[in-house]
Amino acid sequence: MTSSVNLRSLMDSNKLTEPNFLDWLRNLRIVLRSEELGYVLDVPLPDPPAADASDEDQKVYRKHLKDSDMATCIMLASMSPELQKQHESMDAHTIVFHLRELFDEQARSERFETSRLLFTTKMTPGSSAVQYALKMNGYIERLCNIPPPPRRVK
Repeated sequence: MTSSVNLRSLMDSNKLTEPNFLDWLRNLRIVLRSEELGYVLDVPLPDPPAADASDEDQKVYRKHLKDSDMATCIMLASMSPELQKQHESMDAHTIVFHLRELFDEQARSERFETSRLLFTTKMTPGSSAVQYALKMNGYIERLCNIPPPPRRVK
């Protein structure tokens, strides 16, 4: 658990304010992955099982609920007070969905700028092919790490 505590300090030093959403989300995913809680950001909280559901179904639901509560606490503790107030009654999955809607313009701008760099960068004569390949790979990696726009479930 020591490594988890150290990783949680990432969230203390990088509180969510509007301009740093993508960095905050990246750090949040690192912290939650280290605690095996990352799935709660991508998987909605299931409906409570029926009273006659199997013990296994009850156990799975309770674990998801507990993991979501822990992730929610980590998220809320690492937000500005204004954002905390807006999201304190939501679960982790819903918070991320809502924040992505709020800050999608930022992600869209970063995707555009990174794509522009990727498509316009040319290798200069006499330069190292390895350096050029590393630079292009860096742009591709950056694009892969920008979250896609949230999808509405109908």
